Amino acid sequence: MYVFIAGGGRTGAQLATQLLAQNYQVRLIEHRRELLARLHHELPTEVIYEGQATDPTVLKQAGLEKANVLVACSNDDAANLVLCYLARTMFKTRRTVARINNPRNAWLFDKNFHVDETINHADVMAHLIQEEMSLGDMMTLLKLRRGRYSVVEEKVPPGAKAIGKELRELGLPDQCIIAAIIRHGQITLPRGTTALEAGDEVLAVTDSEGAQQLAILLEPPSRPVLG
Repeated sequence: MYVFIAGGGRTGAQLATQLLAQNYQVRLIEHRRELLARLHHELPTEVIYEGQATDPTVLKQAGLEKANVLVACSNDDAANLVLCYLARTMFKTRRTVARINNPRNAWLFDKNFHVDETINHADVMAHLIQEEMSLGDMMTLLKLRRGRYSVVEEKVPPGAKAIGKELRELGLPDQCIIAAIIRHGQITLPRGTTALEAGDEVLAVTDSEGAQQLAILLEPPSRPVLG
């Protein structure tokens, strides 16, 4: 897969480094001299293209028409919108991802500018805080495609409501699947008749609603009140 990154700041550079480590084909475009000097120390020279990312001629020379994905991660929201629009309308790029620098501009990043996915750091932080507060000791291990489902893990504490009950009796919604139970260091593939024990580590694939219901079943009898 060929990923075209517009913006050579820390976000763009780190993304390029990670994608290259996973054997993706990457092209990063940047025009600021102070950033280019750093980029040439961090990335292979053939990955970097020097030029103004919002110039269609430069984008063509840089090879955007060959890319499967455009990631617009400059520090200018207007530039990121223009990039997504040009990528889809002029270069027929299949997928576009845009960074939102100012949360007040988030409403602009939609299908009108051909933005498929957004990276909004304010939303990410708010979601993580909300998730931490609502899920207690449950840990999110992995976000699956588009962020609706996650792989979560929690250890069953003594006195939890789910102890001794078969999985089919827990009343979990269809979108919450117990994928594995780690018991005494051994992984067990659960069945409907499997009953949970204190100390089990439960791995589940679930959406946010299912995670909340599972957290209620696996929480200890009482939690200390924070002062």
